[in-house]
Order: sequence, then C-alpha cells, then structure tokens
Amino acid sequence: MKKFKVGILGATGMVGQNYIKLLDKHLWFDVVYLAASVNSAGVTYKEAVKGRWQMNTEIPEKIKNIIVEDVANIEKASKKCDFVFSAFEISDKNLVKEIEEKYAEAGMPVVSNASANRWTNDVPMLIPEINSDHLDILASQKKNHNWSKGFIVVKPNCSLQSYLTPIHALNMAGYQVKKIMITTLQAVSGAGYPGVPSLDMIDNVVPYIGGEEEKTENEPLKILGNIKNGKFIKNTDIKISATCTRVPVTDGHLATVNILFKDKKPTKEAVINIWNNFKSIPQDLKLPFAPINPIIYTEEENRPQPKKDRSNDKGMAVTVGRLRDCKVFDYKFVALSHNTIRGAAGGGILNAELLVKKGYIK
Repeated sequence: MKKFKVGILGATGMVGQNYIKLLDKHLWFDVVYLAASVNSAGVTYKEAVKGRWQMNTEIPEKIKNIIVEDVANIEKASKKCDFVFSAFEISDKNLVKEIEEKYAEAGMPVVSNASANRWTNDVPMLIPEINSDHLDILASQKKNHNWSKGFIVVKPNCSLQSYLTPIHALNMAGYQVKKIMITTLQAVSGAGYPGVPSLDMIDNVVPYIGGEEEKTENEPLKILGNIKNGKFIKNTDIKISATCTRVPVTDGHLATVNILFKDKKPTKEAVINIWNNFKSIPQDLKLPFAPINPIIYTEEENRPQPKKDRSNDKGMAVTVGRLRDCKVFDYKFVALSHNTIRGAAGGGILNAELLVKKGYIK
C-alpha cells in the first residue's frame, strides 16, 4: 500500500523520540515532517536533540537532517502531511488544545498523546481493543467544528493501560466488574526527561505523582462509557480507587489490582481462560502494531516483572499474573504494560492504524 506521510508535533521530547524510533521502517507510515517549540525550530533534528537523544538506538538516517519546524507553522505542515501525531509535553494544556484544533481545522487528522483533549465532549479517548466504536463520534466532532477532513483522537494516560483491558475482557464475557482498588508502581520514564532527580529516585519509592490518581480513576469511565446525542456519557456502574507511586524502574508500569464483581463471580480458571483467549478489533484487522494476544497470563507466581515482561509482543501486550482470592473483594492480580510503547507512542501508532483501516484517514 502507499505510505501515508506523517508529521510529529513535539518531536524532540521523549514521546516524540519514541515515535521516531517506532515508526522507522513502519509498513504504512513515513515520517516526513518534524515540529517542536520555537526554541528547537530551524535546525536539523540531530542538532535539535544533541545531548538529549534518549533512545537505545541511533537516530534513523532519514530523520537526522530533517529541519525541525515551529509547531505553530500549520500551513507548512498541511502541505507535507496526511496526518500528524501530537506528542506535546508542555504544561500549558490550553495551548496544546488550541494547536491541535488548528491542525484539525487545517484538514489534518490529529492522533494525540496529550491530555489536553481527553475530556473534550466529542473527542474519543481510544484503546482500540476496548472502545473502537467510539470513533463513531468523529462525525459529530467534525460537524460541531465545521471540519472537513481534520479531527482529533487521543489515547489515555499510561497508568491505566495495564489493567483496563483485562477488566474489559471480563465485562465482555458477562462478568461485570463493580469496584476496583488499584495501586500503580510506575517507571521513571513516565516522568519524561530529565524527570525525577536521581537522588529522589534511587533507593526510594515516591508515593505521589501529580494528577495521576485522578486520571487513573476517571479516564476509564469515559473509555468504558457510551455516546449519546453526540457526547460521551461516563460509565457509572464501576468505581475505581487508585494510589499511584513512582518506583526505581526504567520502563514498565506495574499495577496491583483488587476487583469485586457486580453479580456473578467467575472461577479463577474461567478468568484466566477469558484473558488468554481475548481478541478484539486490532487483532481481527491484523494491524501491524497490534499484539497477537492483547492479554498474556503468566503462571509463574513471581511474575509479571517489568524487567522480564514489559517487552512482550513488541511491548504492546498486557501481561497479567498472580490471580488469587481476595479477602475483601473477589480477586486480586498483578498487571504490567510498557509505558513508553503501549502507554505512549506505540498506543498512538495503533490508534492511527485503526483510523486508516476504518477509513477515517485516507
């Protein structure tokens, strides 16, 4: 198939760098445009990230000499790109929201990792294995803004990637989860670069990550919700209580999860069978970045572990283990996902692949 020409907004940051690494040699997408803040604009990419390239591979040759553009130069991007990945890592969420909307207004689909539009009423917050049907709202979004070709799709926060797909799989099998208690143990890469100072992180666990618990508790309610009259209605059947911590791990967000079912409780064997056999739209469509098995259950009693399991199936699978009875709720288990692949750039790429296959990006 003809490759789509794509741009990366926020290309010099950690998420942008991951996009560049993961999109190298992608079957469908060819990176032709890079943009960042005005401070990084006007020089080649290799100059812009000199001393700041954090990937474990070299900058791809075809990327090194691309001139980084000012992210505000939307007209130039529109002439070169079929769509853009938004990888902004700045504190001004209103500015991010405004710029993403301007790109969509200029006719470019925006596949975003930023949090600015996650709670916009007509913007889908997408995990393709869970709520691909939420793309139906794009017709209303385009109508609301009078956009012809452009639109915005976002992915959720990385902290909930590890546990939400296993919960969804149980819901789809007829075992409605009513309450969740979750503690996340999140890798330092989730804080970006330079992130948490080493003296705060070495030999330590930080029991607070600003805004993370709110995202972990609330974003699933939109993802598991429904569309009504062109707006999202949150799921009110499930309650989530989260504690989010930062741990001295490079990559991989781990979560310990306690669940209570609404009505009937499946056997442990049934739960494991549901997880091991769960497939969804990305697997049916054979999307390039889709994991073959979205959920992998490990029988070893001391797994999953970030160091050993975070890269399962291209870093796109959720690895689950230690399912056991809970004396307060019904069951408890441990779940793991790769925060900079599944939880960031890889998740954005999968969203874009779904949009292509469903005909939203042409």
